[in-house]
Amino acid sequence: MSPEQYVQDKAAKSGSSFYYAFLFLPAPKRAAITAFYAFCREVDDVVDETSDPSVAAVKLAWWRKEASSAFAGQPQHPVMLALMPHCATYDIRLEHLTAVIDGCQMDLEQTRFLDYPGLQRYCHLVAGVVGEVASGIFGRTHADSIGYAHKLGLAMQLTNIIRDVGDDARRGRIYLPISELQQFDVKAHEILLRKSPWGYSERFTALMKFQAERAHRLYDEAFALLPEADRRAQKPGLMMANIYRALLREIEAENFRVLEQRIALTPVRKLWIAMRTNWAGR
Repeated sequence: MSPEQYVQDKAAKSGSSFYYAFLFLPAPKRAAITAFYAFCREVDDVVDETSDPSVAAVKLAWWRKEASSAFAGQPQHPVMLALMPHCATYDIRLEHLTAVIDGCQMDLEQTRFLDYPGLQRYCHLVAGVVGEVASGIFGRTHADSIGYAHKLGLAMQLTNIIRDVGDDARRGRIYLPISELQQFDVKAHEILLRKSPWGYSERFTALMKFQAERAHRLYDEAFALLPEADRRAQKPGLMMANIYRALLREIEAENFRVLEQRIALTPVRKLWIAMRTNWAGR
């Protein structure tokens, strides 16, 4: 399997909403974003699929070394072999990859966030930086597009957090800020135990509505930041945003039943949203 085949397989098997946006890119940009996305998946899987934190830490350290070696001209892993030919063209820098690894390192070192600013820092590393790199690959001519990409990454990561409350609880993690749990009188043990009736309550629903309203505001703020000159080039990001926002609305329609199930859109619906965005341009 060639490095290009490896990253394509990694992206396709992930089932991510990102994959559907990649389909509409010209071949060189599609190759670059697929390789970068595969890198993000590799380091994220270290945390999600390795049960022993010490082993995960060793694997993340290996990825740090591999990223540095790759930028020094000695890539070894198929992902880095596929990614490096695109780095100069699309201004993908070592600091971008290191930031993503730093975000995954936070997953190993803490399972709670005291407040929203702390959560924002985490989201910046695992989503904002990713959005910045992706927007550069898609095509960016205006500095404001960087702010758009970071804010959109934050909105999408908060949507992930809302969707994954139950999955994260099974791993002993709660990404909802402690200060906001206290604000709505939701106890951490209610989320972590997930016993029937699954920890649901009017308090939990109010907390989740608060999270969803903030995510919606961030989507609107991100769209407002995108310069008209870059709107056409940034359509893949808009596709992803529309898919994620449709997911958020689906979660709202299900009254935030996220503790015992993982709400998702079907592949056909994701593809339809991507196609509709491509036609409409927004």
